[in-house]
This record gives sequence, structure tokens and C-alpha cells, in this order.
Amino acid sequence: MPPSGPPTAGPPPGPLEPWPETVRWQSVSSDLIWVELLRLAALLVFVAAGLAVGWAVSGSSLFGVALAGVALLGVLRTVTIVRAVHAWGYAEREDDLLVRHGLLIRRLSIVPYSRMQFVDVSAGPLERAFDLATVQLHTAAAASDARVPGLRPAEASRLRDRLTALGRDRAEGL
Repeated sequence: MPPSGPPTAGPPPGPLEPWPETVRWQSVSSDLIWVELLRLAALLVFVAAGLAVGWAVSGSSLFGVALAGVALLGVLRTVTIVRAVHAWGYAEREDDLLVRHGLLIRRLSIVPYSRMQFVDVSAGPLERAFDLATVQLHTAAAASDARVPGLRPAEASRLRDRLTALGRDRAEGL
């Protein structure tokens, strides 16, 4: 008879997920999808126009094939943009901020409040049109900078103020 013990819930969690129940992930605004899709559309229009002119001038069918390839890549990138925006998230813990993103290559950044040098809020013209902002965290190590895009300006300001206050409180002990 096999030894009986507590039932197992399955394989142990991987290094990126799932996170403990105590971590409350915040998602970014789904309006970020529109911002990214408009950026993609601008690029695709530019490339397609160049290929169409090349096709019209030369008459070579290779330009037509390239144009179809660009259209196909545009459709595939549209799907990945939607999924990538849904993959972004952040969680505020007692001593650090967690930022996750990525589909194929998943990235998790853990930024201790005591290591933050400053917190920046920015919004380009396209982000402002959709009432969005990006919070950028700067630390002593350039490679460890993290950002949280697609936040409403009020939430971005709240997060900036909270992170700044926590960073100042945690740094005083150093």
C-alpha cells in the first residue's frame, strides 16, 4: 500500500507564476492597446506606402509579395499587442514593487523601495490623447530600471507619490 500523506495540489509553481495569494496584481489600462495599435498602424502605413510606390514604379511582383507579408505581420503583431498589454501588471508589497510583462520572454522586476533614486511620470502625445501615463522607476543600477505604462494620470501620480515616500522612508535607515 502506498504511503498516504497530504494531497498534493500539483507541480510546484514556476519562478514567475503563480504568485502567492498575498500579491494583489494591478493591471494596466486596456486603452494602452489602442495606443500601441496606433503606433503599429503608423509604421505599417509608412512601410506599405514605400512598398506600394516601389511596386508601382518597378512593376515587380516581389513588392506585392512583400506588401502581403507586411499585412500578415501586421495582423500577427496586432494579436501579440493585445496579449502583451494584458501581460503587464504591477504589485505593491511592503518592501518592494513587482513589475511583470512579456509573452515569449517573461520578465519580472522586483524593485526594493530603498533602492529607488527617483520616480518619473511621463506621457507622450498619443498617451495623453488616451488619458494615460507611464511611471518610470530609476535605481542606482541602470539595468534594473522598471516602468509601468498604461496608467491613468491620477493613478500614476498616486503611485509616484507613494513610491517616493516609501523610498525616502526606507533610505533613511541606510
